[in-house]
Amino acid sequence: MFTGIIETLGVVTNLKNEDTNLHITLKSDITNELKIDQSLAHNGVCLTVVDIQDDEYTVTAIKETLDKSNIGHLKVNDYVNLERAMKMGARLDGHIVQGHVDTTGVCTNIVDENGSTVYTITYSKKPDHITIEKGSITVNGVSLTVVNSKEHEFSVYIIPYTKENTTFKTMKLNDVVNLEFDVIGKYVARLTNLQS
Repeated sequence: MFTGIIETLGVVTNLKNEDTNLHITLKSDITNELKIDQSLAHNGVCLTVVDIQDDEYTVTAIKETLDKSNIGHLKVNDYVNLERAMKMGARLDGHIVQGHVDTTGVCTNIVDENGSTVYTITYSKKPDHITIEKGSITVNGVSLTVVNSKEHEFSVYIIPYTKENTTFKTMKLNDVVNLEFDVIGKYVARLTNLQS
């Protein structure tokens, strides 16, 4: 379980394909605090640490993860948003995030608003892929508040601190992003669909 509050950035140092799996090696300033078998969110995708060497660690993404997320788009030297699992009894500063990406979206607009930056994201149509005004959404693992919620499109306002300390600082038009919709909203959508 995660909160969507990004702890630090990692940098991809190596990518290795093995059958349908992708082994991703990253360098980060929290590597020395990690351990084998630990869950860590990478751009919002929960992946397990399988190896640690000095200041680098490796995680493995399976085919399903590669199919449903932007993890397969990573290149060496790309930044990745990192968050360790939430501690029980700690404050929930973001929202409940499972680390299970629902789909990807595309950044279709970026506007500087003199103090914040507005990013517009479009995504594919599915019954449980919904956003609501002022609801929660996770974009590349970052817990954000939805504004301008439309059918298959929404915007988020990013403050300078978040932009500088997450992958939003390198995001460009047409970049593919990971989306995890609010878990409570997904359950409500599922129940509503079952009753109709």
